[in-house]
Amino acid sequence: MTPDGTTQRSPDGGRTEGDDGIEAQDRSFTFRRLLVVVGLLAFAAFWFWALFLIDKTSVNKFEDRAWAANAEEVCAPVQLAVRRLDLQASPDLQVRADLIEEGTDLYAAMIDELASDLPDDPKGAAIVPDWIADWRTLIQDRYDYAAEYRAGNEVPFTETAVQGVPITERLETFAADNEMKSCSPPRRGVLG
Repeated sequence: MTPDGTTQRSPDGGRTEGDDGIEAQDRSFTFRRLLVVVGLLAFAAFWFWALFLIDKTSVNKFEDRAWAANAEEVCAPVQLAVRRLDLQASPDLQVRADLIEEGTDLYAAMIDELASDLPDDPKGAAIVPDWIADWRTLIQDRYDYAAEYRAGNEVPFTETAVQGVPITERLETFAADNEMKSCSPPRRGVLG
């Protein structure tokens, strides 16, 4: 750099070395290279943490697998029976109310059976009653739905939300996390 602030060029048109002996282009190139290396290391560290260090156990999963297997056996025939009821659906509101109540009675009996014997592990004993309480809330929602039909009001099914999450979604997630797929609530069909 000359005293007047201009860059001095070598005879071949390139820049001359600065006071510190490193060309400006080399410094910029080295800084970019350092940024790329740091970025790649951060990316690799994140994926190492995500794949190997983070705990992937679901907050809903409990240890008593025998209870979960039994629950699946209790729920499977109920799901099948409710699907059969769904096939009998009619445009007549009174018939639909009867079918909704009949299906809901099946769910209520299913939940009563599951509630009669809780899991043996401490986590299961603590969280399964909450899941059962959510099921009882959904059962009441279904009885309310049938009552609307009985009163002659053809209204869409509405369900309770817990902390902004539909109760069926909570129930379904819990059942899936514990390999109890048949214990999921109904999500489609004319019976709610």
